[in-house]
Amino acid sequence: LAALGHSVTVVDPSPDSLAALERRAKEKGVGVRSLQGDADALGELLQRDSADLVLCHSVLEYVEDPVSALSAVAGVLRQGGAVSVLAANPVATAIHRALAGQFDEARAVLGDPRGSWGERDPTPRRFTTEALAGLLEAAGFSAGPVHGVRVFADLVPSRLVDGEPGAAESLAALEQAAAAHPVLRDIATQLHVLGRRA
Repeated sequence: LAALGHSVTVVDPSPDSLAALERRAKEKGVGVRSLQGDADALGELLQRDSADLVLCHSVLEYVEDPVSALSAVAGVLRQGGAVSVLAANPVATAIHRALAGQFDEARAVLGDPRGSWGERDPTPRRFTTEALAGLLEAAGFSAGPVHGVRVFADLVPSRLVDGEPGAAESLAALEQAAAAHPVLRDIATQLHVLGRRA
């Protein structure tokens, strides 16, 4: 986004991640503002109504209170601004655990309200299509359509993609077609939705 000429601010709780960001931005010759902090504290870090778009990708799975985090996002967005949310999907996790032979963990994901397969699960929570839309609405956003991300890409062995000419392009086209399919979308590794500030 910075390379396209946009003003970009990155908020992250990890100083190591921010240092890596600054290093990569310098290598690319772009300016990026970095701030250390948590998603639910955006209002303390940024001015109200100061952003047109907030990318909230792989964040809601890890914050203490997803609604508070999204409410903080709403506070820094200008009227009509958007939040792009990308979050892990519990249904896909159940499929992936089952394919790995972890049948009890696959069943646990489906029965857990947070979409977790157990204490060793590195992802504290996952969201269904309905849960994501509900979170956005609870934070004052109107939710757009939900799309699936990586419906097939995480299931197809890399040898099939890397070994055949044109296979990567074909897989990308298949992913694009499957992203909005009403059944396939709901088994994607991640779900994506745009929320608009009312």
